[in-house]
Amino acid sequence: MGLYAPAHSADLSAFVVDTIHEYFPDQVGNEWVYRGRMIEGGMVQIAEKNTQFTNVSKVIGKETIDGVEVTVFHDTNPGNQGPSDSFYRRDAAGIRYYGSKPGTTLERQLVPYQIVRFPLDIPSSFEQFNRHGLELGMDIDRDGETEKVDIVAISSAQGQETVSVPAGTYPKAIRLEAKMTMQVHLSESGKTIQGTDTMTVWFARGVGLLKYIERQTIPSSRSENDRVVEVTEELEKVTLATDVASLY
Repeated sequence: MGLYAPAHSADLSAFVVDTIHEYFPDQVGNEWVYRGRMIEGGMVQIAEKNTQFTNVSKVIGKETIDGVEVTVFHDTNPGNQGPSDSFYRRDAAGIRYYGSKPGTTLERQLVPYQIVRFPLDIPSSFEQFNRHGLELGMDIDRDGETEKVDIVAISSAQGQETVSVPAGTYPKAIRLEAKMTMQVHLSESGKTIQGTDTMTVWFARGVGLLKYIERQTIPSSRSENDRVVEVTEELEKVTLATDVASLY
């Protein structure tokens, strides 16, 4: 398992990342193979279940959503959750997320939203969304009604670091973090409980996504039953369409 190399600390001085689009190659035919690990457990003992998996991510084409052309990524097993397609729009303003298939009830109420802003200033942050009274799509307290949720997400560009993954070691990888906080309103008791989802990602110039770590706290109607899920995927192999073309 490749590890982030802490000896190379983030550059804390403010700067703008040059040629930022080269960190997010999205040409049709690009393919990345990731080695993944999922750890699940309770708030006290997280490592009750440790699962290894593989995910292959490939840019498969273009589609139009609400009149906007988006790029389609197909993943065979992201986060060990089975196959899905996800939709992104990259332009001069940054990258917007247009959802996924099959997707979730909550996600469909949130998209589209910005995930990266161009130009990319480090350090910097922005609010991705701040919504109230959405349908969670889950019946946590099991009273026959799905819960309502207030949700806010903040994205931050934190620095550049040297990152080691099975595919190799990459200097000056961009580190981004997205943190989502949910206030879930239980329909039976009126009580409010909190869940979080924090994803830290690293991108390398000319390569794309090197690694991500996602940590979710999944609330229950009784706090002692809250669950924690931590998923890591690290790049094992990358094949860019430009590399394939050069073979012919």
